[in-house]
Amino acid sequence: MLKQIILSILVSVTIVGGTLWIISNNINDNNNDSANTNTDKISTTFDSEGNQIIDITAKGGYWPREIYAKANTPTILKVKTSGTWDCSASLVIPKLSYRNFLQPSGTEEIKIPAEKAVGTVQGLCSMGMYNFKVNFVP
Repeated sequence: MLKQIILSILVSVTIVGGTLWIISNNINDNNNDSANTNTDKISTTFDSEGNQIIDITAKGGYWPREIYAKANTPTILKVKTSGTWDCSASLVIPKLSYRNFLQPSGTEEIKIPAEKAVGTVQGLCSMGMYNFKVNFVP
């Protein structure tokens, strides 16, 4: 009887440990894949004047939280709100010296000149709880 209990415990530990190991390897593989393909993540559009357009939704945080965009290109952040009364309505973008309370519903357009569209531009709520970043890549 004791042998059966010990054998059951060993089998259970082996199954659980193996499952956790497989899950851990899949997570690491996915993280490595995404780190090597940043330029493939550029998903911006352009208007008729050649401005790069980035759409961000502000409500209970910012979405998407990370964006890849073409560097050295005039860019317009279109921050959309819809019944937004939380902290994400108070937007701060330090690199642009931008600080503003967004309307509860609507779209705020924030222009980023080509010379500032380099590196990373981070936006956050005034309390620092919610954030997003735009990674400008060549």
